[in-house]
Amino acid sequence: MANLHISTLPPCPGRILVIGDVHGCVEELETLIEAFSPGENDRIIAVGDLINRGPDSRATLELARERKIVSVLGNHEQRLLQAWKAGNPDLLKSKDLATFNALQEADWQWIENWPHVIRIPSRNLLITHGGFAPGIPWQEQDPGMVTWIQVLDNKGVPRKRSDAPNGKPWANQWTGPEHVIYGHTPRPHPLRHPLATGLDTGCVYGYELTGLSLPDWDFYRAHARRRYVDD
Repeated sequence: MANLHISTLPPCPGRILVIGDVHGCVEELETLIEAFSPGENDRIIAVGDLINRGPDSRATLELARERKIVSVLGNHEQRLLQAWKAGNPDLLKSKDLATFNALQEADWQWIENWPHVIRIPSRNLLITHGGFAPGIPWQEQDPGMVTWIQVLDNKGVPRKRSDAPNGKPWANQWTGPEHVIYGHTPRPHPLRHPLATGLDTGCVYGYELTGLSLPDWDFYRAHARRRYVDD
């Protein structure tokens, strides 16, 4: 099994804005950033899935570079990246092809270097896309699994919600000690657990793009311009 790619960030002298799943909703991302109004000492981090499904993945990556956003790898980046590395778009679903064809070499090389986990020891935080399975040190978890886990089935096995409709959220059983900020599980409102916060509020489905500001733990929201895809 490959090792997790972990990026440890030094203390930030300003604020940190952690942004939920963007999925190419570049106008909403710009609105959210403007509402946050970052200063030169502030930092913006994304929980992955900056691209795919929404209106303009290429422009989203351009804005992310311009604003010096750092991101973890989401399941959508992971899937498209595997096809790019293999040089085989036939590995993808048909609805992935527009994004795959729009991205350029520099985009792929950038995404290839995104970590699976961003660690911020000064705030006792972990940022990842999907989450973690309980009972295993987070540093030893499967790199693919942390991009797609949503629930645990009745045997405690990591699953997607579609594979275990009666599964329990992994975050309910996460005991820390770090607080995890994650995406990938869309809900109309942020998911709050004792030691985890879910920020995917389904912008691409017509809801909102959400950001969480630290250290004050305030939420910023940008309403979706429209519904881009069905659930």
